[in-house]
Amino acid sequence: MRLVLASQSPRRRELLLSVGLHAEVRPARTDEALRPGEPPSDYVRRVAREKAHGVEAAPGEVVVAADTAVVLGGEVLGKPGDPADARRMLRALSGRTHAVLTGVHARRPPGPGGPGAEESVLVSTAVRFATLSEAQVEWYAATGEPLDKAGAYAIQGVGGALVRGVAGSVSNVVGLPLAETLALLARLGVEPPWRARP
Repeated sequence: MRLVLASQSPRRRELLLSVGLHAEVRPARTDEALRPGEPPSDYVRRVAREKAHGVEAAPGEVVVAADTAVVLGGEVLGKPGDPADARRMLRALSGRTHAVLTGVHARRPPGPGGPGAEESVLVSTAVRFATLSEAQVEWYAATGEPLDKAGAYAIQGVGGALVRGVAGSVSNVVGLPLAETLALLARLGVEPPWRARP
């Protein structure tokens, strides 16, 4: 099975590569706006599903897509619009525990080898932030790292210095829960790296 990643996120591609899975990148064009009254868990599941269906797939291919949201008190914190918005998010996260939700959806189109199939999973990780001083907020915002990150931080980057604890999948916070994604892909016929033949 050939793996297709329906995402332009370099972090998701790097996570797959880190476990030996090579994926062809075919970014999907999807409306990622949160719908009025839509629960965060439904939101990430829906967007992941729409991404997976937003690219063409041939027999012998499996398309995988994901969407991640940082959720604080029921509010989805997306990517900050500017440095001031990043500072606002960081102040809100300071000293509190928030959830990182990722919906993963994969599909295999029907072909000579058998019928099509779809699988999805929702993964939640609790992240506890340190209590940040105003100097820390300004320092991190000035790095520029928060500007293209949901929730205005990157745990795999400089933002890791702001995190006091994680309960659950760390790779989920980066953007793709690896253990759950590998299990999902295996059910669709993508060999896990420990069983793949050379």
